[in-house]
Amino acid sequence: MFFVKPESARGARSRCLIAQESMNDLIQVIRDAQHEFALLLRRARTEAPLSIEQYQRYLSMQYHLTRGVQTYFMRAAAHRDLVRRKTLRKFLFNFANEEEQHYLVAANDLSRMGLPILSEPFDVTLWHTYFRSIVDERPFLRLGAACVLENLSGGEAREETRAALRAPFLNAANTKFLVLHQHEALPHGDQIVEAMAASSLDKTQIDDLVLGAKKGMVLYLRMAEWALFPQVLAARVDAAVHAGITRGERKEIDNVDIGELHAVAMRTAAA
Repeated sequence: MFFVKPESARGARSRCLIAQESMNDLIQVIRDAQHEFALLLRRARTEAPLSIEQYQRYLSMQYHLTRGVQTYFMRAAAHRDLVRRKTLRKFLFNFANEEEQHYLVAANDLSRMGLPILSEPFDVTLWHTYFRSIVDERPFLRLGAACVLENLSGGEAREETRAALRAPFLNAANTKFLVLHQHEALPHGDQIVEAMAASSLDKTQIDDLVLGAKKGMVLYLRMAEWALFPQVLAARVDAAVHAGITRGERKEIDNVDIGELHAVAMRTAAA
């Protein structure tokens, strides 16, 4: 039998300080992302008011980005590093259930405007190709990206996001996705960061959170630029056809119940 010397109080404090500093690094990446997103929105608004074309591109991008999003969180929850982090595993499972139908909301908003869903932007394809390839082995990279996405419209970007909502063609029927992701009632951004901070992650896991947040910031800002500025380089590979929607998917889009989604969110928050 081997005897393992207990960790000294000084060693435990040192480890906690390193973890706290690393979480502070994550918070800084989130603030940097909010700053860059605010600049992007401000630049677009300075050039011209938000157009229907830009809004169609934004909702189409979000449709493709969030479709199947639950699989990321369920795969992350299944990772061996969460075997003794049952609270985080439960949080991720509930989060997956809550986020699963959000792509239908984006599609419904487009439908209310009589607009088709555009084909998947190249940068969304890059996002899925990268994160699907690593989520099973390094789940905290994808969770770091989620920390950025869930907080992006807050902080410095909040007023710019609200300004975009004042476009004359927007109304309650076609802004459900935007309003849902303002997180006024349920602060998802705070919740996911707090869930990570409360999980006693080691330095390697926190480093992956920070790196994933940086990569998520870069990729998402490229997507947002594609939506707001149709002349960007990435638009040169846009497919000419619209996204294919089956009859079953059309029924799901038409029947999406925003009240049900809010109820699921409230149950998740109470869990």
